[in-house]
Amino acid sequence: MEPDHVDKILEQWAQERPDLDASPIGLIGRLHRLADVLNIELRAVFAEAGLGDGDFDVLVTLRRHGAPYELTPGELGASTMVTSSAVTKRIDRLERAGLVTRTVSQEDARSRRIRLTDAGFDLVNRLMGHHIANEQRLVAGLSERDRAQLAAILRRWGQSLDDDLT
Repeated sequence: MEPDHVDKILEQWAQERPDLDASPIGLIGRLHRLADVLNIELRAVFAEAGLGDGDFDVLVTLRRHGAPYELTPGELGASTMVTSSAVTKRIDRLERAGLVTRTVSQEDARSRRIRLTDAGFDLVNRLMGHHIANEQRLVAGLSERDRAQLAAILRRWGQSLDDDLT
């Protein structure tokens, strides 16, 4: 396999600091570079619909939770792993665009419920097809076996860091 940019960095550190085991750079450096490329490629699909990736995240979260396609802002925040203020900004944008509605909860007048509108439902259904096709394109260079192994490795790694992430 041909050396990549990260291999060159590792070679330089091996030369300059042979006393250090810089091998984690091989994983983390590549993941950072890959994440940057993936973000650009994924955002293009959302941008075509006038959405940011955070907006898309709110819409698909509502959709995947099933009928009646509604959650509280707190539930949205927990499902999207963003702060409540970030969720509020996203909801405001999506409400102005007519993709979600915000209503007072019948169970607790202090709480709000965020629901997909028909336009939001139609948009997210259409975009999910494009999104999944785009993701399929992005992983096409990996075999099914490679994908499964990589997913398992990343899951284990993420679980090992869960205490640090919460």
